[in-house]
Amino acid sequence: MIDAFNQYFEMVPALSNELKQEVFKLRYQVYCLEIAGYKPEDYPDKMEYDEYDQHAIHYLIRHRKSGDYAATTRLILPDLVFPEKPFPIEVNCKIDNIELMQQINRSNLAEASRFCISKAFKRRKNESNTLVAINEDYCESQGYFSLLERRALPHMSFALITCLIRSCYENNIEYLFGTLEPAWFRFLSSAGVHFIKIGPLLDFHGERWPCIIKIEELVENIANENNQLWEMLTEKGDYKFFK
Repeated sequence: MIDAFNQYFEMVPALSNELKQEVFKLRYQVYCLEIAGYKPEDYPDKMEYDEYDQHAIHYLIRHRKSGDYAATTRLILPDLVFPEKPFPIEVNCKIDNIELMQQINRSNLAEASRFCISKAFKRRKNESNTLVAINEDYCESQGYFSLLERRALPHMSFALITCLIRSCYENNIEYLFGTLEPAWFRFLSSAGVHFIKIGPLLDFHGERWPCIIKIEELVENIANENNQLWEMLTEKGDYKFFK
């Protein structure tokens, strides 16, 4: 799975200001133009960013042949200046699993967000307004990808999760917040990625569950249930999270 994906795409850490601008431009394209979740007039420079980007790790997925950026995500780290600063999920959601949250050291907690894939790389026409689908019909009609490239496209979402796991590993993050659409929550569960719901369903740019997952358990479950996916998410065992 990971070899097929890496043949046509690459996971790029957005470390430079130039690459971070590519992140913000792609987010503007997806959130403001493709799914219309945000108002374009609020972003006159055609880049979508917020205060959390200052203490976040950003990744891009780049199509090797064209050089186009297909997808992006970020990992919001704890704010070193203000460690108790709430994460977006804590601001926008009701967290009612207090017992679990009290067991977690906030210095080892982060939030995955801005998880999105460009419309040109989504899967099915009826999923063009979602953030994580991959539109093979669109790609085939445009003559944009070869058959082998199209077979790698469904792995795009898992490649973004790989970027998040790599970021967690490199920044000593043990627990990961996220807000998941119900269909995405079910899909990840079927693949062996078992997020825990920590609050009621909310309507925030669409229905979402506030969730959390322990990275070590994510990796262990995948190792037991899906070896190919384990190889992709851990880059063939580089990021194991085993004690």
